[in-house]
Amino acid sequence: MTLDQMILGAVILGAIGLFLWGRWRHDTVALAALIACVVAGLVPADGAFEGFGHPAVITVACVLILSAALQTTGAVDAMTRAVLPSKAGPFVTLTALTALAAFLSAFMNNVGALALLMPVALQIAARQNISPGKALMPLAFGSILGGMTTLIGTPPNLLVSSFRAQTEAAGGQGFAMFDFAPVGGAVAAAGLLFILIASWRLVPDRKRASVEGFETSAYLTEARVGEKSKAAGMTLREADRVLEEADAQIVGLVRDEVRIPAPSPYRKVRAGDVLVIESDPEGLNSALSNLGLQLEEEVSTKVEEEPDEGKQKREAEEAEAAKTPGDAPETETLAGPKPDAAAAHEIGAPAEEAKDRKGRDKAKTEDDKRKVIHSDDVLLVEMAVAPGSAFAGRSATDISLRSRFSINLLAVSRAGNRSRARLRTMKVQEGDVLLLQGSPEQLSDFAARMGCVPLAERSLRIPSPGKAWMAAGAMALGIAGAAFGLLPAAVAFAAGVLAIMLLKVVPLRTIYDAVDWPVIVLLGALIPVAGAMSTTGAADLIATAMLDYVAQGNAVLAVALILIVTMTLSDFMNNAATAAVMCPIAIGAATQLGASPDPFLMAVAVGASCAFLTPIGHQNNTLILGPGGFKFSDYWPLGLPLEVIVVAVGVPMILLVWPL
Repeated sequence: MTLDQMILGAVILGAIGLFLWGRWRHDTVALAALIACVVAGLVPADGAFEGFGHPAVITVACVLILSAALQTTGAVDAMTRAVLPSKAGPFVTLTALTALAAFLSAFMNNVGALALLMPVALQIAARQNISPGKALMPLAFGSILGGMTTLIGTPPNLLVSSFRAQTEAAGGQGFAMFDFAPVGGAVAAAGLLFILIASWRLVPDRKRASVEGFETSAYLTEARVGEKSKAAGMTLREADRVLEEADAQIVGLVRDEVRIPAPSPYRKVRAGDVLVIESDPEGLNSALSNLGLQLEEEVSTKVEEEPDEGKQKREAEEAEAAKTPGDAPETETLAGPKPDAAAAHEIGAPAEEAKDRKGRDKAKTEDDKRKVIHSDDVLLVEMAVAPGSAFAGRSATDISLRSRFSINLLAVSRAGNRSRARLRTMKVQEGDVLLLQGSPEQLSDFAARMGCVPLAERSLRIPSPGKAWMAAGAMALGIAGAAFGLLPAAVAFAAGVLAIMLLKVVPLRTIYDAVDWPVIVLLGALIPVAGAMSTTGAADLIATAMLDYVAQGNAVLAVALILIVTMTLSDFMNNAATAAVMCPIAIGAATQLGASPDPFLMAVAVGASCAFLTPIGHQNNTLILGPGGFKFSDYWPLGLPLEVIVVAVGVPMILLVWPL
């Protein structure tokens, strides 16, 4: 073993260790590995960033943009409406939904396909009275299986194709668009059949914390700010800091009969305001006493008996307070509708309605409270934190959720368990389910900008039929150009992107928002590192060790070994990173045996696309973690036998279609 091989081996092992650890993002680890190789002289400095111009990287970026166009124009919604049966049992409905996910994933980003179909799956689960996980896990696994059937279905396939083009046996040609279909299609068909039959028994029956499970309305309390209250004259930010001691927060404000669901933290509190406080019952008394507040219902009873002259004096004082300079502007809140009788009781009623409320039972039912929260201008919505979300690893305070988006974070569900403590400073994780309160426009903007997936039901419709057809045509243009060899894949899909830009299918300012930049950096950084494995001979060394000590020179066992090792690594680290590490080893094994590299590379492609044992192995597994109420160990009961089926079907099919 040479010094270069030893150094590269240390870099690769270190990178794999960091991938498995998960403390650093994949793109950060990949970039660190690239820099280490450049410093050590294993990768030429002038070629360090050639990977970012690699055709595989360009193709991935273009496919992501085209996938986003299909989503935003409603083309996928139209297909969903056409395919899903309107009246059928749970088995038939979920079979159609899972098959649709597999088909869509063959031609678009599978995370995007899953995100679009998740609300439909949750709606079906609720209608058929089954646990959400029993609908979500088959959907996620089906979308993963569908991605292995085409060149563009998943980034590992593009990487495998690019490595094939570098081999002498291939004559500089990578795999074509549908070269993956015979093997990938057979594995996907067998896997889908097993999933649909066995998932009913093997997927754990978990009950996640839904909107009802969060019990948010039970902890919303209205408190009146008196003239002598400590809160009078404070900003809402200052009042919130005081309430933190009682683990409470202000989620709304009522002033002059106008409801403000997510007020600016810089707005000053006035005497007579009603603060809507979110707090546990245990901390409510402390929250009220810290600011000198009174429960609104108690105050309303007193107001009812207030003499006319006292009332006139108070109204005059409030009118004078409204003229106090330095208060935050209120123009944005005056458009809010006045609360109705039910809302008045929940969010703070005016004094003249106190008589109508007098005999009302204080213990309002939770259904009544939800009617307030689900009013026309304020919605309560669940969102899943998608992999790569800008919110992941940060808290509501870190992203200034209240002041930036005018949204309240009311609760967080993690692995099916509801968490409410210190919500504003709690670090959100991928797969968490958030309970958010705000207007439809604000919630939609937040979801788009922060990478969260709404879990609410939504109608299946086409916002813009003409643009949907254009988006579908642009994707078809790229697929046809690559499939028939008219253009290289990267150029064909770049032409599709150009078409949607020229036709303005989606706003031009959002084009590059669709690109998953961490994946692009990961691929661009690891391609030169993988090249160093070949140039230093490290890949041949590892392949020789695997063949001598495990496969013992048997080519069939070597193909199976490559598939199993790749699949195992993919369960714990990014699939593109796995493919980048394993492709040089696969080519080295083929060289040592004097066999064609095609079956070995195809084994890498299949293995890298089959991560079913853990929630971290694939982005789709992570995305269903919170909505399905799953735990880390809930994936292997269905995933382990599925991976056995992948090996049992994949190895014979690889050897049949791609002979040694």
